Amino acid sequence: MTDLWRLSATDLAARISRREVSAREVAQAALARMEAVNPRLNAVVMPDPEGALNAAAAVDAVLARGGDPGPMAGVPVTIKVNVDQGGWPTTNGLRLQKDLLAYQDSPVVANLKRAGAVILGRTNTPAFSLRWFTRNSLHGATRNPRDPSITPGGSSGGAAAAVAAGIGAVAHGTDIAGSIRYPAYACGVHGLRPTPGRVPAWNSSGPDRGIGAQITAVSGPLARHVADLRLALKAMSTADARDPWWVPAPLEGPRFPRRATLCVAPDGMPVAPEVEAALRDAAQRLRAAGWTVQEVSGLPPLRESAALQMLLWLAETRRGGGAAMMEREGDPDAIAVYGFMERLTPNPDLAGFQDALQKRLGLLREWLGFLEGSPLVLMPASGALPFPDHADVAGFEAFQAIAEAQLPQVGLPMLGLPGLVVSTGLVGTVPVGVQLVASRYREDVLLAAAEAIEAGGVPPMPVEPA
Repeated sequence: MTDLWRLSATDLAARISRREVSAREVAQAALARMEAVNPRLNAVVMPDPEGALNAAAAVDAVLARGGDPGPMAGVPVTIKVNVDQGGWPTTNGLRLQKDLLAYQDSPVVANLKRAGAVILGRTNTPAFSLRWFTRNSLHGATRNPRDPSITPGGSSGGAAAAVAAGIGAVAHGTDIAGSIRYPAYACGVHGLRPTPGRVPAWNSSGPDRGIGAQITAVSGPLARHVADLRLALKAMSTADARDPWWVPAPLEGPRFPRRATLCVAPDGMPVAPEVEAALRDAAQRLRAAGWTVQEVSGLPPLRESAALQMLLWLAETRRGGGAAMMEREGDPDAIAVYGFMERLTPNPDLAGFQDALQKRLGLLREWLGFLEGSPLVLMPASGALPFPDHADVAGFEAFQAIAEAQLPQVGLPMLGLPGLVVSTGLVGTVPVGVQLVASRYREDVLLAAAEAIEAGGVPPMPVEPA
C-alpha cells in the first residue's frame, strides 16, 4: 500500500469514510512521518500524538455506528501556534506567552474538529508572527524542507514546511500580509488566503484586535493539492456566532467568464526573470484549459494599498506599546524588523488614521470595478525567488529590498480580496509559483484557475527534507 502520509486529504477522507483504512492507521502513519522528519525541520513545535490518536479513534467509532464523522474524516492537519486550541498555549512564538493557556478552541479549530480532522500538533511562527521568515527565541527556527538555505516563509513557515514534508495533508495558517501565501510559495505548496469574513476567527486568550487587523487578518489552508484547499476551506468556513465579522457567503458563486488578466510587474515593481517565466507559463496553462488571458502593463493601485496596510497595522501596534513589547520579549529578529518597519512607516495622528480607512474604500472600488471585467488576475506571489534565510535582519537596505519584492503580499489584505498561491515548479532546488486574485468571496474562481494551473505540473511533493 502507498504510504498513507503521502496521500491527499480528499483521498484519505474518502478511504476512511468507506472504511478501507481506519483513521487510527492514518494518524499512526502521519505521526511516524512527523517523528522521522520533524527533528530536521522544527516545523511542529508542539506535537500531540495522544490527542491525534484519540481523535482518530473517535472518527472510527462514529463510522462503526454508521454515522458521518464529517467531510475531513480522519484527515491529519496541523494548527498554527497563534490561534487558540483548548488545552494548549497560544504562544505566537513568544516567551511572554509560553504559559498563555487557551481554555476553548478558536472557531477555525472548532470547525476543523467538527469536520472530523485529526490534529497532529501546532506549528511554528516567528515572534509576534511578524516576519516572512520563521525563527523565535521560544521555539527556535524552522527550516525549509526543499532547501535549508532559503526561508520557509513566514509567518506560517512551520505550517508550510510541515505540509511540504508530508506532516499532515492540510495545514492551518493565518495571513495579514502574506503569511499563508508566502510560505506556500517558499516551500513549494499551495496556499489560500480567503476573503475576510469567510472563515470565522477569535482568540479568547487575548483582547480583540484593532480595526486594521479585523479587516485584513484571516485564517486559511495550505496543502499539496488544490482540491485539498477546497475541502479545507469548506470545513473552516462553517458559521460561528463568536465572530461578528463572519459572512454567510456561498462557497460557489454565479457562473463567471473564464477571463484572466496577467500583470507581470504590478506598479512597476522589479520582477526576477524566473518569476516572469513562471507567470507566462501559468498564463499558457490557463489558455490550454480554455481561459482567455490578456496581458496588461498595470493594475489598479497596489503600492498605495500596501502603504495603508502598514500604516494602520503599525499605528495600532504603536498604540499598544509595540516597541516596549518587543523589548520585553527580547527577540532580536522581532526588534530589528519592527525597527525597520517603523523607519519605513509614518506614525499617523487620528485624522491620518481615519484618512487611511477612507482611502481604502476608493482603492477597493477601483479593484472591484476591474474584477467585474476580468474575474481573475494573475500576478507575482513575490518579485523575487524565495529569499536566503533570515536575509531581512541583515540590515535596513536588505529589509527595504525584501519589502519591495513583497508588494503583492502586502497590498492585497487591505483590499479585502482573496488570493491563492499555486506552486508551479523549481529553479534548481528553489520553488517558484504565481499568485491568483479574485473578487470578494470568489474563492471558487481562484480554485478553478488554480486547478487548471496545477494540472500543468507542480514540484514533487511531499518532499524528503534536505
